[in-house]
Amino acid sequence: MTPGSRPPMMTRPDGSPVRAVVADDEVYLSDLLRMALRHEGWEVWTAANGQEALTAIRESEPDVIVLDVMMPGIDGMEVLTRLRAAHVDTPVLFLTAKDAVEDRIAGISAGGDDYVTKPFILEEVIARLRGMVRRHVATAAQSETRLVVGDLILDEEAYEVTRAGISLSLTAKEFELLRYLMRNPRRVLSKGQILDRVWSYDFGGKSSVVELYISYLRKKVDTVGEPMIHTVRGVGYTIRPA
Repeated sequence: MTPGSRPPMMTRPDGSPVRAVVADDEVYLSDLLRMALRHEGWEVWTAANGQEALTAIRESEPDVIVLDVMMPGIDGMEVLTRLRAAHVDTPVLFLTAKDAVEDRIAGISAGGDDYVTKPFILEEVIARLRGMVRRHVATAAQSETRLVVGDLILDEEAYEVTRAGISLSLTAKEFELLRYLMRNPRRVLSKGQILDRVWSYDFGGKSSVVELYISYLRKKVDTVGEPMIHTVRGVGYTIRPA
């Protein structure tokens, strides 16, 4: 990489954009980080307090979290404590005006992965976040051989799918479509997104092929139990536990 050039764009194991949650009650700072991370090609959710942060994290399932320590209501330390208690291992970068050694130790001891004091250099924070995401995504790529949504299990290595212990026979394209849905549980995916990921950008067919394969999947997945694959009219499709 030549001096001054941008590093290659990072993605999740399935090729979708990296996701980040930035929680800070200083709107200027959260907007600044949001714009910088979107420039990296990431999807970014922002929050102005701890409760909003917990909601954003639950809905987006991010690859990295930026937490301001001093937020109204639930502070950053409490947010992290709740996440780790719920076994959420997403890396966390703390932002704070506190510079005392004991505060740094408290942040790391609570399960934080890095600690930056305000005012900060934007480029340094972005570089640290890139490093955190790189390690997290690499670990996820190694461990994500089994995708689980409710009682539906997809084993990428064995190329097997079961629901409630019943084996489902899928074609190669059905398997790819289900894998993409299961890697984004509860997230509504548009026909365009599905075409791009499952049929690739150079696919010359019509979006109706998505509807057709969704119907194929439903006949195999949703006949075993309560429906898991849902249509959000005018938006796209999503999968969630029954």
